[in-house]
Amino acid sequence: MDKYNTLSDFLKEFYIPTYVLSPEEEEEEAVPPPASPVLVFINSKSGGQLGGELILTYRSLLNHSQVFDLDQETPDKVLRRIYLNLERLKDDDFARQIREKLKIIVAGGDGTAGWLLGVVCDLKLSHPPPIATVPLGTGNNLPFAFGWGKKNPGTDRTAVELFLDQVLKAKEMKIDNWHILMRMKTPKEGGSCDPVAPLELPHSLHAFHRVSPTDELNKEGCHTFRGGFWNYFSLGMDAQISYAFHSERKLHPEKFKNQLVNQSTYVKLGCTQGWFCASLFHPASRNIAQLAKVKIATRNGQWQDLHIPHSIRSIVCLNLPSFSGGLNPWGTPNPRKQRDRGLTPPFVDDGLIEVVGFRNAWHGLVLLAPNGHGTRLAQANRIRFEFHKGATDHTFMRMDGEPWKQPLPLDDETVMVEISHLGQVNMLATHDCRSRSMFDPSTPRHYDAAEEYDDNEDESVAEGEEFRKFGAADTFKIPDEQRDFSLLFNAHVLQQLAGQCNLDVLTEK
Repeated sequence: MDKYNTLSDFLKEFYIPTYVLSPEEEEEEAVPPPASPVLVFINSKSGGQLGGELILTYRSLLNHSQVFDLDQETPDKVLRRIYLNLERLKDDDFARQIREKLKIIVAGGDGTAGWLLGVVCDLKLSHPPPIATVPLGTGNNLPFAFGWGKKNPGTDRTAVELFLDQVLKAKEMKIDNWHILMRMKTPKEGGSCDPVAPLELPHSLHAFHRVSPTDELNKEGCHTFRGGFWNYFSLGMDAQISYAFHSERKLHPEKFKNQLVNQSTYVKLGCTQGWFCASLFHPASRNIAQLAKVKIATRNGQWQDLHIPHSIRSIVCLNLPSFSGGLNPWGTPNPRKQRDRGLTPPFVDDGLIEVVGFRNAWHGLVLLAPNGHGTRLAQANRIRFEFHKGATDHTFMRMDGEPWKQPLPLDDETVMVEISHLGQVNMLATHDCRSRSMFDPSTPRHYDAAEEYDDNEDESVAEGEEFRKFGAADTFKIPDEQRDFSLLFNAHVLQQLAGQCNLDVLTEK
């Protein structure tokens, strides 16, 4: 902002005249086109009261008509209207430059960001606008992966001006889109297999619905659903806890006023759902190996079985290096593992998804340690889950932070969930973000020999050992920047477990 004489000059770089946004408005007096015109979409229900405050601030700084409350108007309607008007103004040089330089800012949780990404993909624009994400949710994995932070931002004028300055300087990055297809035979007993959302269908499932009879993916005698994600898809206990959290938040929104309270509640639910004592409270029939057969496609397109250890209770298919509030479950494999297993660095635009497994919450807590990681299962551009009769009558799934309960048929038919690569979308990223592109000359194509690696084998820690080892050695020390939240996290874990499980080990000094 230093190069601008006044704040007004700086804000003109983002300003879009109303006539460009709406066909009812008359053309305004000619001005130089902005360097970084933005459309701002804000979920006013995110971040407690922060979403509403952010709308007021952005509207005070920019054109009121370029800032949208997602609770009042959906992004698909807004963008279709604006792009139809831009097409009408295709001979207007000013409007043409707006279209070429247009960027989107979306403020909300990961589900809100996924909603916008899905809408932009669905529009199939010749030059889709890149998207910057304001961390206004609980996990904020998408913003964190691209350098926008994971803490809820300030809502005052100064904070918004600083964010706009970052948007002006940001770089564009492409990230992979992932298509998800779920198909099952129509239940013989007439029961519904439609996904069950926590009180209402989450926005990230904007395209996750039963396909129409005319859709090429429709299959007679089957219920077929399709959707998409950009950060992760998960299956198992982590999705179950997320489902409980979202259900509670929708029933009692007054209890979820800030990020710290939300994270604390998440931990408590993890305890009450048995995630920290999974071997005691979690039925073995819901472990992934007992629940489903998992297959991945080889590079030549052939399907092969993927071995899932029997202790794995949660699987994450990860596209970005940020999960559960900024943690990286894949980690950095050492050169020997890279060579022996054919692993590559986890780029966000390489057409590969990282598949990671977790046994329980203590296994997940290892991610707080330097070089901590989950059980690396595979890298693939297609993965398939086949759920069979008799395992359970339902399971829990989650995409980009939004969970649902998935009923499973009780007859002899198989439920199939398949994930495959489907194009890319443009993101805005800060220059020091943690996401890496395979096309960036500054990004190493192979693991650097000087880089710090994890040397422990994925399966070297037996079930139940994570709790005993966590915090017991330098390897498991928590980084300083995560210490404050981790202390709160562990305090809640110990307090809740003492009441839930009555474990004597928790009282030992």
